[in-house]
Amino acid sequence: MRRLACPLTLCFASLLLGACHGHDSTPVEPIAGTSGKTPVAAHTAKPAPAATAPAPAASTAKKPVAATDDSFRVATLTLGSAIDGGYAVTAPATRFADNTPVIYASVATTGRTAGATLDARWRYLEGQGVLVNELRQTIAADGPAVTTFKVQNPNRWPAGKYSVEISLDGKHAASRDFEIGNR
Repeated sequence: MRRLACPLTLCFASLLLGACHGHDSTPVEPIAGTSGKTPVAAHTAKPAPAATAPAPAASTAKKPVAATDDSFRVATLTLGSAIDGGYAVTAPATRFADNTPVIYASVATTGRTAGATLDARWRYLEGQGVLVNELRQTIAADGPAVTTFKVQNPNRWPAGKYSVEISLDGKHAASRDFEIGNR
């Protein structure tokens, strides 16, 4: 295991990860085999339950392009520090203050599925692409839906560049870079 600088390790040691939810009965399962790959694995709180909410009927945010068939796909990935009752980000952003307690990744999907798997991988790019954590959510959808993952840190985030990568059934579907710094 590579040794990281002490301040970085301490910042990540208190990092909490989870996913937003609409139903408490659907647990988020950490991806098998990831222990030891992340410097915070031993200090990470158990992720919160997660679920998918139907997409709102009307919204001022960008609407996903309707698919001509019913195939299930990721339409958009939006980051922000707050979400609404339908789990959609209320104010999209790609730059956050180092004291932002929660960062959300809302994944809008279209199509139908009886069971698809969305993975979210959060990385700290300044630390040689250090994997912060991975979350997995199995979802079922009968039309447009929003699944939201979140990453939390009760302390200040290390300044720098980060990314979140979304995979659908093991295949890359979307990614978004973001930055954390002093505002």
